[in-house]
Amino acid sequence: MSQNKGVVIKNTGKSYWVRTQNGVTTECFIKGNFRIKGIKSTNPIAVGDVVDFDNNNLIYNIYERKNYVVRKPTNLSKQLHIIAANIDQSLLIVTLKEPETSTIFIDRFLATCEAYNVNAILVFNKTDLLNNEEKEYLDAIKFLYESIGYKCVCISAVDKNDSNKIKTLLKNKTSLLSGNSGVGKSTIVNAVVEKNITRTANISAYHHKGMHTTTFSEMFQIDENTFIIDTPGIKGFGTVDFEKEQVGHYFKEIFEASKECRFDNCTHTHEPNCAVLQAIENQTISASRYQSYLSILEDAQKEKYR
Repeated sequence: MSQNKGVVIKNTGKSYWVRTQNGVTTECFIKGNFRIKGIKSTNPIAVGDVVDFDNNNLIYNIYERKNYVVRKPTNLSKQLHIIAANIDQSLLIVTLKEPETSTIFIDRFLATCEAYNVNAILVFNKTDLLNNEEKEYLDAIKFLYESIGYKCVCISAVDKNDSNKIKTLLKNKTSLLSGNSGVGKSTIVNAVVEKNITRTANISAYHHKGMHTTTFSEMFQIDENTFIIDTPGIKGFGTVDFEKEQVGHYFKEIFEASKECRFDNCTHTHEPNCAVLQAIENQTISASRYQSYLSILEDAQKEKYR
């Protein structure tokens, strides 16, 4: 049996498209016993995985991942879903209207990137749709995340100059694009690749939420060393495997403030001499970030009783 090695560039749910080093793409499948090797996920193989497959196009080995991003599917509470593996950075596409991305969604995504050692960038799209009051809110939320230490970029994906901003961010990296349905991921992919390779859809006027256009994750090559992974739009972002005591570690400003807490195992909810609660009172930690922290803390506590 000769060895074939390549990178998974598309996952259709039933099969995996693998591109080898010589540029040949092959449709592969997984061996029947692959799912029972202790991988508690809905997809044991993800886009970005480096794999070996045999002459029957059966994948029999996954190489160790340098990192990955996961979320918890709403319908499979005990399993995780690997969005992508072996990435250099993750771009969360955010919109303040049509549709509106919640700060809790943003913070859950950022905390997951922190937990799995993935550099995260916030891309605020559809800025051309904002009125003056909404632009002021954009400035405020951008200032918040930049002050924490996250790179923020404001664009209108239909503007060619703005698509060049994204190209610069992506250069010589493997990047994950994620976000709610309808935030413009597919438009961005088409703009940076400069051809219509993904379908785009208008926002549902009734629900004001995005119509799903990407069904499966897929990797696209922009140039020799630049790759992007487009993912299906997601409504919610469930966190996975967070220990209650560690949740604060994934919020940069909370972790920094916690060094001054009286107790090492402080949950930052009720303890005396809690530096985090003091920082919130002093408004040096934002209330929205703290609410996101509490929502993840609640998830972690629920896990104990499942």
